[in-house]
Amino acid sequence: MRFDVLTLFPDMLESVLGDSIIGRARENGIIELNFIDIRDYTKNKHRKVDDYPYSGGGGMLMNPQPVYDAYMSVAGGLDYKPLTIYMSPQGKVFNQGIAKELSNEKHIVLLCGHYEGIDQRVLDEIVDMEISIGDFVLTGGEIPAMAVIDTVSRLIPGVLATESSYENESHYSGLLEYPQYTRPQIWMGKEIPEVLISGHHANIEKWKREQSLINTLNKRPDMLEKAELTKTDRDFLERIKRSE
Repeated sequence: MRFDVLTLFPDMLESVLGDSIIGRARENGIIELNFIDIRDYTKNKHRKVDDYPYSGGGGMLMNPQPVYDAYMSVAGGLDYKPLTIYMSPQGKVFNQGIAKELSNEKHIVLLCGHYEGIDQRVLDEIVDMEISIGDFVLTGGEIPAMAVIDTVSRLIPGVLATESSYENESHYSGLLEYPQYTRPQIWMGKEIPEVLISGHHANIEKWKREQSLINTLNKRPDMLEKAELTKTDRDFLERIKRSE
């Protein structure tokens, strides 16, 4: 999968995404990451990319010309249009479901705004969808873009060691993940659940499922409304609720 990020701060993305799991996936050719500096495409000799909005008010607005030319530097000449996403607080709130959909794309362009945003005309020209990472406002789209790239990349085959590395994680199946433990077996007088060292795989899987249900019920009960629950799951939750 190929990601092209249009940004005013390419070094910011490189410093974060160049390391760890995403960095290794990039080195191994599983994903391609390109960070395009929008300032390189301005015709202003001072590399200025913003101006005052006609609507008035505080702040500056990014000009359409350098944004469009930066976009064409990656999309021009292709025989397809890459999915182009504007990182915006006005967009659809990002979640694991959207990440799974995006993981099926072959080429994604992420546009990072700054200041008070970007001239609407270029957004209408190149953007296919807008994504937000929450109902709050950041100083720019770089942090949201990094969150999207990290989340989507983990779903690309080969980025993680096995699919089970993410299939049991919170949100992937509609539930929160079960608690996890490592060595030592006893720490500060607290012992790990006995079932985990029983060697009984069926009981361990049952424990994991029940703990996921309990975690979701306690922390994010709203998720249970959309989760795919079996009758056994529902019966278990009813017993938990009655015991409270």
